[in-house]
Amino acid sequence: MGETVDDLIARMVALLTPLEADGDPGRFFLGTYLRITRAVATALGDGLFEDPAWVETWDVDFAGLYLDALEAHHRDPATAPAPWRRAFGASPALRPEAHVLLGVNAHINFDLPQSLVRVIPTEEFADPGALDRRRRDHERIDAVLASRVATEDVELQRAGDPRTLLDRLLTPVNHLATRTFLRESRRKVWANTTVLHQARLAGDWEYRRRLGELSRLSDARVADLLRPGPVLLRLAVRGFGVQLPTG
Repeated sequence: MGETVDDLIARMVALLTPLEADGDPGRFFLGTYLRITRAVATALGDGLFEDPAWVETWDVDFAGLYLDALEAHHRDPATAPAPWRRAFGASPALRPEAHVLLGVNAHINFDLPQSLVRVIPTEEFADPGALDRRRRDHERIDAVLASRVATEDVELQRAGDPRTLLDRLLTPVNHLATRTFLRESRRKVWANTTVLHQARLAGDWEYRRRLGELSRLSDARVADLLRPGPVLLRLAVRGFGVQLPTG
């Protein structure tokens, strides 16, 4: 039997403990991710998904890409994938929510299409019914994420994220924007997954070429988020995700 969500949660807890002890800013994204993973585990137990066994496999695989990058970063920062190197290397002086945004961006843009290609069997890409089932369960994961937005905002405040009066006034707008970005990124993720699948069929060299392209796009998006200025405004103008050209 493969790794379960309970195993994944245990791995997250083990990695989070030293981050918290050291005051490492990586604790903000990992702490958020841990709470969301527990919410996904609850949703699995509640029968939210059409194919819970597949969702569990996918959830573990997807999270594993981030956790592997985190462990690589702590062994040797140069060995983590480029989008993660930039996110992990961000200034500790950034607000907790900024570190979470960087992590979410790298994870969804770079890791998620890779994971979907790995856990969706090749033959299902040619089966519209099967692919729709995967897409619907993917959307249900997004519903779990969206349901956590307000709670995670409170958790970040508890973690020491300072809020100005303007921040508090804009909170409802920010929550709505987050949900909008989730919907937009889902569309782009599915498009990128299709591109990676076609590249996989063409052979290992082509897959690595397109993955390198996705890495560069994702890294550039993290870099854009690190520039001074209103991040939400830039996201509203340029969008949350990245998209591979189909040619």
